[in-house]
Amino acid sequence: MSALKGKISVDDEGLYGGDRTMRIAQVAPLYESVPPKYYGGTERVVSYLTEELVRQGHEVTLFASGDSITNARLIAPCRRSLRLDKHCTDQLAHHILMLEQVFQRADEFDIIHFHIDYLHFPLSRRYKVPVVTTLHGRLDIPDLVPLYEEFSDMPVVSISNSQREPLPWLNWQGTVYHGLPEDLYSFQENPGEYLAFLGRISPEKRVDRAIRIAKEVNMKIKIAAKVDAVDRGYFEDVIEPMLDDPLVEYLGEIGEGEKEEFLRNAYALLFPIDWPEPFGLVMIEAMACGTPIIAYRKGSVSEVMEEGRTGFIVEGFEDAVHAVKRVHTLSRKRCREVFEERFTASRMAKDYLKIYDRLLKHREG
Repeated sequence: MSALKGKISVDDEGLYGGDRTMRIAQVAPLYESVPPKYYGGTERVVSYLTEELVRQGHEVTLFASGDSITNARLIAPCRRSLRLDKHCTDQLAHHILMLEQVFQRADEFDIIHFHIDYLHFPLSRRYKVPVVTTLHGRLDIPDLVPLYEEFSDMPVVSISNSQREPLPWLNWQGTVYHGLPEDLYSFQENPGEYLAFLGRISPEKRVDRAIRIAKEVNMKIKIAAKVDAVDRGYFEDVIEPMLDDPLVEYLGEIGEGEKEEFLRNAYALLFPIDWPEPFGLVMIEAMACGTPIIAYRKGSVSEVMEEGRTGFIVEGFEDAVHAVKRVHTLSRKRCREVFEERFTASRMAKDYLKIYDRLLKHREG
């Protein structure tokens, strides 16, 4: 990835001394609680990072919705997560209030870590406290180009190298892959008998492909996915008619407590995406359970997956069907080992601490 301007590997030695206690603010989106009750990848990652930083002895303040659960100090600009609050009609208003609360307290922190995209950029330019922003979404949107050109000085972190490709000239501080608490999911050695699809029903997630793959190999598929209001028409017109099949079981949106059993007992996870996935948290959740993945080669897939070890990366429908038939050749134990080697919350926190320390040293210098 030599074309990625400013890329600094978080594997560099000597950046974080390890004996320095930091005062860290984590600023989460307010759409879901931290951690979320149901779907919510960004808020889930913020939770894992926050709790690991607290566990390591740092002073962490979490700005998040009032129904969040954390061992950090919680500052809540709204009573509950906005997606579940039927009385909320202006979600932006709560985020503006949160930004004011963050910067009123800016002197209390060594560093402020934002997870709300670019919303804080104008204010961050006008305060002296070091800030960094993890970009959690897709960046291949033309509307973003003039905005990021203006704020190209803002320090940002990617969650995969492929995420950077549309905007390689940003002030990238490193790539930090997501991580999960090591004991969050338990390893299941024996495979189940169904294929799994977990996440969100939308055109880019391609649950229709997953259903067709399952039917072609004559295997049961269980679908645990939410439907956002914007995708309701797609669900009713395209997906709902496909659910009327004895091989297809639609579970709807499931909570964190149900996810472990769902993934552990699956034969394989299907991840047939059709968009530049920035990371794909469900892939490492499956690995943590020992469940192999069959994923289309898009976005971060080839960075997160290890071909022939944690699953198969496929190029199309026929390739995916063939991959299902080869899942028995994979080691579920190896899937878990890769998770433990690459995708734990402790590794994620260590990577971010190196970036925090480097930004602090740059400011002090």
